[in-house]
Amino acid sequence: MNTTQLECFLAVADCLNFSRAAEQLRITQPAVSHQIRTLEDELGVQLFSRTSKTVRLTQEGHMFLQYAGEILKLTGISKARVKQSHTGQAARLEIGYRSASDLSLIRPALDRLRQEAPHIMPLLRFFPFSGLDNLLAEGEIQMMFTFQENTPKNSVYRELVRCPVVCVCRADHPLAHKEQVTLETLKGAGRIAACRPPACTNSLFAIQGQLVTAGGPDHVIFCETQEALFAMVDTGYAFAVIADFPQLHQPGLCYLPLPEFPALSFGAACSSGNRSPALRTFLRLLEKTLCPEEGKHP
Repeated sequence: MNTTQLECFLAVADCLNFSRAAEQLRITQPAVSHQIRTLEDELGVQLFSRTSKTVRLTQEGHMFLQYAGEILKLTGISKARVKQSHTGQAARLEIGYRSASDLSLIRPALDRLRQEAPHIMPLLRFFPFSGLDNLLAEGEIQMMFTFQENTPKNSVYRELVRCPVVCVCRADHPLAHKEQVTLETLKGAGRIAACRPPACTNSLFAIQGQLVTAGGPDHVIFCETQEALFAMVDTGYAFAVIADFPQLHQPGLCYLPLPEFPALSFGAACSSGNRSPALRTFLRLLEKTLCPEEGKHP
């Protein structure tokens, strides 16, 4: 039994004429007749007594008439309540991140999201390195943060900001007084803290590699994470070469440009084909908070 059958039954019961019922419902008369026949077959009774000139409700038809309207009414109420419930639910936005730095970068955008789109509920998923790529590919998250050169396959990359390559050191480091540095300068600047991919991009690893080769194994501290790298820099054990995010600058550290290297593109990798309103809203807020002077993607 379906709502179309019930609507046809109520229309015929009201008009006692199949042609007028069809006009009222804006469907063909054969379609009305078919719906009535299937309903009668399903109930196992005849609902209408038909002749070439008249249509009348049978006793069973009169009995069913008491319930058909209520069934349709309840169906309509159920649909409306389910739709209202769905509309009122928070739109989920699954966001993948790899480090505390990612969280620091997105905090301003999350704050704006709460104020401007309170119906969107962000869900933050932490997973190190390639595991996050798998979550994106499997649809477990809708977006993740990455440098363009590390964008996962079959995803869509959206640039949020360009990051200059810089040397970071403590304010009491011999390099700290310089306005900018070169690779040659860094080769004689002492110990370097370095990360291997995937904890850093291949571009940064290549730069670090030249410095490690020049200084020898005693002049390098390999770190498993960016957090460990910054701990070595902050405590004065080494300098490091990083992609610069002004939002993440720490007091007591100096950030010296390496102008001979191009800036690195940092942004969001989104699951292919996902252009949900919640995702678009969050990307727009990320662009405003990470690079407020630009509005590249309206």
